Amino acid sequence: MITTSTEKLNTLTEEIISGRRLKKNDDISALTEAPTDLLSSCADRLRAHFSGDRVDLCSIISGKNGHCGENCRFCAQSAHNHTGCEVYGLMDYEDILETALSNEKEGVDRFAIVISGKSPSDEDFEKIISMYEKLHAKLKISLCASLGFLTSEQFTRLHNAGVTSYHNNIETSENYFDKICTSHTFKDKIENIKRAQAAGLSVCSGGIIGMGETMEDRIDMAYTLSELGIASVPINTLIPIPGTPLENLPVLTPNEILRTIAIFRFICPESNIRLGAGRKLIPGNGKTAFLGGASATITGNMLTTSGSTISSDIRMLSEMGRL
Repeated sequence: MITTSTEKLNTLTEEIISGRRLKKNDDISALTEAPTDLLSSCADRLRAHFSGDRVDLCSIISGKNGHCGENCRFCAQSAHNHTGCEVYGLMDYEDILETALSNEKEGVDRFAIVISGKSPSDEDFEKIISMYEKLHAKLKISLCASLGFLTSEQFTRLHNAGVTSYHNNIETSENYFDKICTSHTFKDKIENIKRAQAAGLSVCSGGIIGMGETMEDRIDMAYTLSELGIASVPINTLIPIPGTPLENLPVLTPNEILRTIAIFRFICPESNIRLGAGRKLIPGNGKTAFLGGASATITGNMLTTSGSTISSDIRMLSEMGRL
């Protein structure tokens, strides 16, 4: 006999496939009360319908690392924290190109330069624009950037240089944001995302779970991303880093991570739900999440938090029929 929770969840799944979109204040008890395996199964039906079977792969390079002036409590690169992370200035183009070409050859769909700091200096920004112009001429894959806060003019120049997407996480809910960062605001994040979108860039924005927030905070974050029309939603799970204020937080259970991923799929059905940091906390290094609503992942050979490489990801996804 079909249980009430199963019936409610199956009905909601079909409604979303038919065009319904969840809004704040909707009754989503079916998502919070259903068994995780059932919720994940329904989320995967949504994934198959809206995103298809092919998992989208993006890779990143830390083009500038450490000594960031922002005080994000989770971050190893913040100068306010004491993690002993490697510090270096903007990398040379040839080194970035070598990594990008290697990643492209291995089969990624997109490559991004990520830099530490609130915003690039004028000098660094000019160098980065030149890099992207040359990368655009050399690579067949798409280009993304994660450079912090930019002006409208800078976003337009970035787009004109060949960049098609921009990464800027909102990190958590508006309500919880000042518990993890006070050197910029949640509103600053939203305004930056809207500037990127206005310049014609597709935006990749999500956050980190496991920072002490509630499930209600995560759901509120998902609604914000849905309202913004975010195309790619990375979900990172905190692996507490010694030397940060969050170093003693307990690690989330696989069940809670999988439930969160599934709920994000229901609230943001048309987005690519992308696995990020902390993937190794999920059974099968993310395999169960790819069967529970996830349709994309960050991959790479230098990601210390992923526990995987591009080749191992491609092998796993090929075996799953997801490439």
